[in-house]
Amino acid sequence: MLTVSNRVAESPEPRQDPIREPTHEIAVVVLTQANRPDELERALASVRAQRDVDVQLVLVMNGAPAPDPDPADRLIVLPENIGIPAARNVGAEASDAGLIMFLDDDAELLDTNVLATVVRRFAEKPKLGAMAIRLTDDKGRTQRRHVPRLGGRSATRSGPVTHFIGAACVVRAEVFHTVDGFDPRFFYAMEESDLAWRLLDAGWTIWYSADLTAFHPWTAPSRHPGYVVLTARNRLWMAWRSLPVPVMLGYLATWTLAAIVRGAQPREVFAGYREAWAARPTRRPMHWRTVGRMTLLGRPPIV
Repeated sequence: MLTVSNRVAESPEPRQDPIREPTHEIAVVVLTQANRPDELERALASVRAQRDVDVQLVLVMNGAPAPDPDPADRLIVLPENIGIPAARNVGAEASDAGLIMFLDDDAELLDTNVLATVVRRFAEKPKLGAMAIRLTDDKGRTQRRHVPRLGGRSATRSGPVTHFIGAACVVRAEVFHTVDGFDPRFFYAMEESDLAWRLLDAGWTIWYSADLTAFHPWTAPSRHPGYVVLTARNRLWMAWRSLPVPVMLGYLATWTLAAIVRGAQPREVFAGYREAWAARPTRRPMHWRTVGRMTLLGRPPIV
């Protein structure tokens, strides 16, 4: 059974009325399986160190026991690992804030004014739906895959983008709930891009704040078992649901080739596609104006 402390309703069910008056400026949802306690402690400490902001810390134990003592404002204990997107949704449902930050348990905010600056920028931009924050490792580098643009040379340039990285990102709560949050079926991989496409198609913008930084260790996505199959499955789900047919075909062709060139076994890629095809989501293709808007931003939805 779901266990929640500090007066949180004991249910992960989707919110029936997604629009409610926030009681905090920003909530930070940290998801953990308690397998890296030192990193988690630093992540939570970096949130607690934030200044000039009303922050609510929500800790989701995803298939892990409750810590003692409870380090969060709201603690949620899930009896089993339900996957990253579903557990993030549970944390978002438990929050009472106008903005929701998702922070990995091995990440940490590098300045004490990050959240206050985030709150101010959302207030200044009423159509801002989500914000990406620059991720850097212990040498100050930003991995290419953590730059929300094509290539990796623009890591230090702020501006509008077409997606965000979930390790340290912020979404307007109203937007998150209105577009139904992360797709819980994804379990791992691509859930941020899927959410970003739906957010953009609803008319919201995404901003990359390169001057706001969070530490995240240099890692390879292939460290996760089944990464190739899950990524291929989720790509097809995402493309099938959100892309017009000609764009969908181009997108899948591009990423199938890219996966194989990068060393993925074709049988694993197509195993993911078969799994996705057998349980396709309802199609809701984005408007062509959204395709055009993404293209003008430098990342048409075929790459």
